[in-house]
Amino acid sequence: MLRKDYKARVLLVAVGFLIVFVIVLIRLFLLQVCQKDFFKVLAKHQYYVDITIDHSRAVIKDRHQALLVCNRDMPSAFILPRQLNNKKKTKKFLKKYYPDVYKKITEHKDRHFLWLERKLSPERYAFLQKQCSCNTLDIEFLYESQRFYPYPVLAPIIGLTDIDNNGISGVELAYTKRLKGVATDVSIKKDARSKNLYFEKNIKKQGHSGKPVTLTIDTTLQLLAHEELKETVDSFNAESGAVLILNPDNGEILTMANYPVTQTTENSIVTECYEPGSVIKIFLALAALEEDVVKYDEIIDNEGKVGYVNGFRVENWKYLEELPFYDTIRRSSNVGVAKVAQRLGAKYYDNLVKLGFGKKTGISFPGEREGFVNSPKNWSRSSLTVMSFGYEIMTSILQLGVAMSIIANGGYSVKPVLVKEPDQKFFTSRKLYKDQTICEIKNILERPSSKSLFPGYRVMGKTGTARMVKEGEYSRKNHVYSYAGIVEKDTYRRVIVTFIKEPECSYLWASQVTAPLFQKIAERMILHDM
Repeated sequence: MLRKDYKARVLLVAVGFLIVFVIVLIRLFLLQVCQKDFFKVLAKHQYYVDITIDHSRAVIKDRHQALLVCNRDMPSAFILPRQLNNKKKTKKFLKKYYPDVYKKITEHKDRHFLWLERKLSPERYAFLQKQCSCNTLDIEFLYESQRFYPYPVLAPIIGLTDIDNNGISGVELAYTKRLKGVATDVSIKKDARSKNLYFEKNIKKQGHSGKPVTLTIDTTLQLLAHEELKETVDSFNAESGAVLILNPDNGEILTMANYPVTQTTENSIVTECYEPGSVIKIFLALAALEEDVVKYDEIIDNEGKVGYVNGFRVENWKYLEELPFYDTIRRSSNVGVAKVAQRLGAKYYDNLVKLGFGKKTGISFPGEREGFVNSPKNWSRSSLTVMSFGYEIMTSILQLGVAMSIIANGGYSVKPVLVKEPDQKFFTSRKLYKDQTICEIKNILERPSSKSLFPGYRVMGKTGTARMVKEGEYSRKNHVYSYAGIVEKDTYRRVIVTFIKEPECSYLWASQVTAPLFQKIAERMILHDM
């Protein structure tokens, strides 16, 4: 009896082991065959991490290799919603100080990662650290790279980046791909139980760091020009102002000063256009001499205070009688230039286009305006007359500077340059104006008084005063003022354009506003360049 019972027990145990064995086999089959893909993915998530490594954004330098933009590490705060140890206190803190983050946690409970605040100021970082230590909050910190701009006055040129270091304006935008480089994609094998133990690292996609950008800007000269510009804008209580300094021989921009520097960091020298007023008479005279429709010393009847040209009433700024052509331009006679413009006809338009008005200069800068020159096919009876003293023409300060550079460099075409390229391809200049024409226009623009102010230097220039359009009409109170000038000595040449918009006082001339500003900047520039 006992023997039979023993055999039954052994058989029962054997059957039990067999059943367990079969279950294990089935389970292994399900795990290793039927669900192998699922567990491969699970293992990959446990042991392998794919990360993207952004390289530091490259620096921006000036022509003398001074750093204009660099990077610094700034702390950023974040939380891991699914790994909160002190959930109650952390949520209470978030509800009070970060309601948007609190709302995301409550509405989307599957979130793994949430930013609280990025690139913290020292005060905010200290505040959050104190809250974490006192209340044991589940707030983590990491360091991110942030752009640092040591020269705020250069903001209209350099521009800005967003929170992710992508360029959004200025050079930062125009050259963002070069500066940012390409991120590296890496696959890391780690211990599933540890966040810090790594066995191997495989580069899936090799990136590279960004490449620095070198500007043609002279930072010291920029600061000097900005200082004088600020003083002038403030003294006249003007809306804004700008200063452009160019090397006319190669088109390099040495200074682009804007004041005030706004939060939008707009570079008005490139992005805004205005009717220039009498400064355009420089280029009417240039065209008239080149096309041989007037002689340098030909007598022009300026008809006193008011004259009629092509049946259109034209007013001089003061009483002017018969004058040689060179004095007609120097004394800025509207009647005289209107008469010469009638001789030029459509050739005036052709010369303005040849000088670069009405089209983009080709500078690598976002937001450049092309301006406007009224085409002969759209001219009214008065168009040619008013165009002779700067209306029905819209120009940027940069276009005005480029046109002056053509005169300064002997009549050759020029392209403005803001960034020095590593493999610089030099612009092929074309001769646009005869040497005699350039010589004569320089003589017209030269001011005898400048010889005592700038011994050894030749200084040339012309003022411009223009009414602004307000509510569809030309205002008698709102004006823009400009001065376009050249400073040269032997092989040294510089073009300076000064501009002031809407001074508080409406009864002013450019000779009182932008001409003195030009003189101050020219003096400081010469001392700087000696």
